[in-house]
Amino acid sequence: MLGITILYVEDNPDNRLLVRRLLQAGGYSVIEAETASQALNVLTTARPKLILMDINMPDMDGYTLTGKLKANPDTANIPVIAITANVMRGDRERTLQAGCDGYIEKPIDVDRFLDQVASFLAS
Repeated sequence: MLGITILYVEDNPDNRLLVRRLLQAGGYSVIEAETASQALNVLTTARPKLILMDINMPDMDGYTLTGKLKANPDTANIPVIAITANVMRGDRERTLQAGCDGYIEKPIDVDRFLDQVASFLAS
């Protein structure tokens, strides 16, 4: 996992802390963005292997940001995985239709999380 960088876009500091600790324990490098705007700024210079995306953010939701990333040739091929508490019927489908390449439910299952991330990186 050494050398694999993951961008985590999440406005909640507690969620960022948990995911950062899990990813770092798994040997990943983590770049964090608190907002969609920060994520777009980070992506002008960084090319992560995977983007973990909160769907409910204050400035721009994850669906909109994912659409922007998939429409940009520079970021279109980076897998985007939604990490969301939106777990009602149809939410998973809506997430995938928005362009996300996968879906992880909140609350995060800490025992499965690194395996989920590894499976998305292997796809």
